Amino acid sequence: MDKKSEAKEKIKILFVSPEAVPFAGTGGLGDVAGALPRALSYKKGVDCRLIMPLYKAVKPQFREKMEFLGSKYIPVSWRQKYMGVFKYKQGRVTAYFIDNEEYFGRDTLYGHFDDCERFAFFSRAVFEALDLMDFEPDVIHANDWQSALVPVYQSLIYKKDLKTVLTIHNIEYQGRYDPYCRGDVLGLGPEADRLLEFSGDISLMKAGLLCADRISTVSPTYARQLTDPFYAHGMEGVIASCAHKFRGILNGIDNKLYDPAGDPFIAANYGPSDLSGKAECKKALQRELALPEADVPMFTMISRLVAHKGVDLLRECADRFIDSHDAQFVLLGTGDPEYEAFFRGLEERHRDKVRCCIMFDRALSHRVYAAGDILLMPSKSEPCGLSQMIACRYGNVPLVRATGGLNDSIHDCSLGSGNGFVFDSYDTASFEFVLNNAYSHWLDRENWEKLVKYDLKEDFSWSRAAGEYVEMYKEMI
Repeated sequence: MDKKSEAKEKIKILFVSPEAVPFAGTGGLGDVAGALPRALSYKKGVDCRLIMPLYKAVKPQFREKMEFLGSKYIPVSWRQKYMGVFKYKQGRVTAYFIDNEEYFGRDTLYGHFDDCERFAFFSRAVFEALDLMDFEPDVIHANDWQSALVPVYQSLIYKKDLKTVLTIHNIEYQGRYDPYCRGDVLGLGPEADRLLEFSGDISLMKAGLLCADRISTVSPTYARQLTDPFYAHGMEGVIASCAHKFRGILNGIDNKLYDPAGDPFIAANYGPSDLSGKAECKKALQRELALPEADVPMFTMISRLVAHKGVDLLRECADRFIDSHDAQFVLLGTGDPEYEAFFRGLEERHRDKVRCCIMFDRALSHRVYAAGDILLMPSKSEPCGLSQMIACRYGNVPLVRATGGLNDSIHDCSLGSGNGFVFDSYDTASFEFVLNNAYSHWLDRENWEKLVKYDLKEDFSWSRAAGEYVEMYKEMI
């Protein structure tokens, strides 16, 4: 088969995301959008490309390598707005950027009064940009509420010969706005009311779910949990009506970015055959944070400090556990002021055992993963979670609650198999029990080393997840 014929046989995917690492990102979605399209492009018979806004945050090192494809004015309801399209290609990564200084030339990606209009523009730009691109997708894969209008515009306006997928990364964020936005911002008529109306507002996520050809979530367990009102945040009825379109695919991590054998951010490199570097990493972090260089278990937590991360459970028992155990605790994260204040106080009360770094520092997070023995993720809800996978990659054994992607990726090792410590019931007694269990297992140093080596060999790479997405795309087309 010649190259032209082979290109025609490829499944062509346009991956739409409001953020993607390394260009611009704020969290898990950016990590996914930075890694999944690249992993898909390594699959035989797949050509996957990314499209995202050209934010102010995109650095000159990327801008300098972009090719300007052209511009035009596109509709945002009754307005006509400038749209420029740039192309960036390096290796297997091909990305397109939608340029509009008015909407995207800002210091932050989200949290603006006109976010509805900004991402309505972006969603329409995805289709309008196809006229300027050298790419005709078979599937457009949208992500979260910021691009949930892509399936809607495809269904109601553009009606191109392609299929749409919408991935829910976190159903809590639904893109809810005043009903006047339907006509004045989205440019949709009254016939769209049944799609958009949601408890007196309009919801971009609801409309996207109803219009998408397929819906994916970031773990199989989360897909099941979304039928439960506790997890669905009011969307359970919509989700039930779309149940035939759902598929849960567990996220992955970037094995090159998170690799203790070659990580430039950590004090010493290590792997399953030689753990001596991990011990050096612990000593280095203890020195960095002015903790005693003691041979004790180091419990760690790298998290946003918000209620659904299970911070309340830790708050209830942290002082008691630290008082009664010869251990250390290191926290890295920011969030709600009341939780930040608690952890600052915890450090003040236990200066010889606790350090709470109320900040976000990517390099420091690598050092904490590498130094730690046990990573805490007692989440009330967790659609997928990446920290538990990264922790395994560094031999920092995860302690998790069995919810969402935590349930799909971490299995209890208490009876001799498994890769972490798991509890089911969301209450302090259950959490404290598993904390004590993990501590006891650490004291059995020979078996603990076997557990660490087992975790270091775990494969949470994107290759597995990408294969499942390819299966879904093939089913669609």
